[in-house]
Amino acid sequence: METLSLLADGFAVALQPANLLWAIVGVTLGTAVGVLPGLGPALTIALLLPITFHVPATAAFILFAGIYYGAMYGGSTTSILLNTPGESATIITALEGHRMARKGRAAAALATAAIGSFIAGTIGTLGITFLAPPLVEFALQFGPADYFALMALAFIAVSAVLGSSVLRGLTSLALGILLGLIGIDLQTGQPRFTFGLPELLDGINVIVVAVGLFAVGETLYLAARPQVNATLTPLKGKAWMTREDWRRSWKPWLRGSAIGFPFGALPAGGAEVPTFVSYFVEKKLSKHPEEFGHGAIEGVAGPEAANNASAAGVLVPMLALGLPTSATAAIILSAFQSYGINPGPLLLQNQPELVWGLIASLYVGNVMLLVLNLPLAGLWAKILAIPSPWLYGGILVFATIGTYGISQSAVDLVLLYLIGGVGYLMRRFDFPVAPTVIGMILGPFAEQEFRRALTISGGDFSVFVTRPLSATLLASAVLLLVLPLLLRRRA
Repeated sequence: METLSLLADGFAVALQPANLLWAIVGVTLGTAVGVLPGLGPALTIALLLPITFHVPATAAFILFAGIYYGAMYGGSTTSILLNTPGESATIITALEGHRMARKGRAAAALATAAIGSFIAGTIGTLGITFLAPPLVEFALQFGPADYFALMALAFIAVSAVLGSSVLRGLTSLALGILLGLIGIDLQTGQPRFTFGLPELLDGINVIVVAVGLFAVGETLYLAARPQVNATLTPLKGKAWMTREDWRRSWKPWLRGSAIGFPFGALPAGGAEVPTFVSYFVEKKLSKHPEEFGHGAIEGVAGPEAANNASAAGVLVPMLALGLPTSATAAIILSAFQSYGINPGPLLLQNQPELVWGLIASLYVGNVMLLVLNLPLAGLWAKILAIPSPWLYGGILVFATIGTYGISQSAVDLVLLYLIGGVGYLMRRFDFPVAPTVIGMILGPFAEQEFRRALTISGGDFSVFVTRPLSATLLASAVLLLVLPLLLRRRA
């Protein structure tokens, strides 16, 4: 009852006219940022950090949270319509959503993404409200060996699920891990694979890799194969979901929410892993597995729900422990520091108006996003009427502008088109590109946890199999890799 009372006080704060205005600005800006390839909530919030000197803390965090949630909504739009993820967390959405768009079902894909995002966002916000303490306690049980085992499981799951060959998937994953290792080694302080370029000391931004592989690689592939019909199929029927679509989507929405929120609450859980796990689960449980890879609506509904639920989960360790589990959370944490506020166990006691006003604004923002996105589903789908040369030319322009806006570095632009060339070759020879991005995001973290676990154990490798949680995760990874091969041989 105390939680409900505090939440009611939070709604009193969130529903103030000024805070409602900040929420509307945040969700609208966040949706636009999510739609544009190459941009993202972390970059946008970083650019807006100077407002912390002029705006009250509650208003600023309502704005930032609106941008964060809005970007999770908007990121699916370009994934579905253009096969160009606006965010790394929407990579998986492109696999089925873009194929639905090519079949003339873009509006249905956009609608299931929007409704799934609303349901998952609401469930995730309920999780913040009621489940934060036990989830944080569970996250604290993970040691370095457990984190490494979790990353290993994620690597194998991604490589085994995507693409026509496990070997090709693992090769793509290895490329991503190599890209992630570029920069300064956090433990020794030594530069690795920088080739003497100061711009590479901080590593390669994951947005550069994601945009290069998907946007630039896709455009180069189409330009090199003019005989391929690149014209997207126009919309068919109403800009809405059929009864069959609803029947096939509601369970993935709930399952995706259940998968995404705990992953978001785990340090380094992020939004990428749960979206791939959700896709794998839906593919296994679907009554229409033959449709996966050809436009299965479950492959959009589940991952999009997992994406948005994980966004809510990310706020749990940030508010309760001061522990950012994503780039966006790290930027928001720096905003807290600008106000002289230290997130942690005492935050709920010292700043109840701020925390509960922020949580209540997430409920309000979810409703705003649904109202904003559903009527625009058909409008966004009109992008398909743009001639293909203009469309993909526009993708290159936005990808270039967005990438240059990250650091104003010419080196990033060179990397963008070099990686785009690699993306073209991967597309040409049927290598999945998603494992590359996942390997780049999680590879450095897996390396650090691996080395940390060995340091703590004095170099004893058995630490990975003597801890029950770590041993279970590694055993699951081995089964996931070996079982399909054994089943294939028996067949």
